[in-house]
Amino acid sequence: MAMLKKFRNLKSVENTGFGTNSNNTGGRFLNKDGKPNAIKRGVALADRYSWYHTMLQMPRGKFLLLLLCIYIFINLLFAGIYYLIGIDHLAGVNTGSSWKNFTEVFFFSAQTFTTVGYGRISPVGFMASAVSTFEAFLGLLSFAIATGLFYGRFARPQIHLRFSKNALISPYKGETALMFRMSPFKNNSLSEAEVQLTLAISTEENGKVVDKFFNLPLEIAKINILAMSWTIVHHINEKSPLYGFTKEDFANTDLELMAFIKAFDDVYSNSVIGRTSYHASEIVYGAKFRLMYHPSEDKRSTILDLDKLNVFDHVPLPASEAAAIAN
Repeated sequence: MAMLKKFRNLKSVENTGFGTNSNNTGGRFLNKDGKPNAIKRGVALADRYSWYHTMLQMPRGKFLLLLLCIYIFINLLFAGIYYLIGIDHLAGVNTGSSWKNFTEVFFFSAQTFTTVGYGRISPVGFMASAVSTFEAFLGLLSFAIATGLFYGRFARPQIHLRFSKNALISPYKGETALMFRMSPFKNNSLSEAEVQLTLAISTEENGKVVDKFFNLPLEIAKINILAMSWTIVHHINEKSPLYGFTKEDFANTDLELMAFIKAFDDVYSNSVIGRTSYHASEIVYGAKFRLMYHPSEDKRSTILDLDKLNVFDHVPLPASEAAAIAN
């Protein structure tokens, strides 16, 4: 804890949106996907979640599976209602075993829900006609909602960035620097990209543990266009809160590096944002990223190998840094 006393001489920030009392928070502040690591309670479950946001942010596979499950469930529900009314109220059903009768009713429900209406089976009587009318109306509403969700997921502005899994403490210009890198992985065009790096660290102050936040200065904080990989570099010098940290300090200190990225997407004609964080356990001490791009064979293009985004080599740090730590 003695080394952490030096934070008292550095200017911290308090406008991060996170509390400073370490006893009132738990775990990391941001998850790897950039979402705040907070669970909201005190309101009903239905009021706690926005189904629209949930459906837009849901992974593609889960979204399609959920729509399929809802579709099958609704048709099973209406098939059960038709079956209880009686299949004799459905003209054209080829009666047979109970299972065959139910499948006939189920497929009639699916045709009604989708308003296909092949015509072989039709409702007879008030109850069956009323249920089929309501089901057709529900089907129109459901497909309108599903279409809106598909469009929302397709048209929602996204930054389409991938971040390295680890941040590194690397040799840099004869000293050391904290680094991580990012790269666009789709054929989108990002311009005016800028990044802000915030360090959250727990330290003792007046006999209690508090969270301190520091904005880390970057060698390059804004670039005109983000077309290749971009390595974010924070030079660890005397003005850095990480100055003098050893490998053991990174392993034993509760710290988190939060990255906030904003850029302009030419296709969306809108600003897009991205967030991620690196816990102390995800910071590799004494390593350097391997170059992830090279010229094409005809020397007319540059090949960006996205599968090398997380590749690094372990390297020794400069002797000057080791001497600074020892002092």
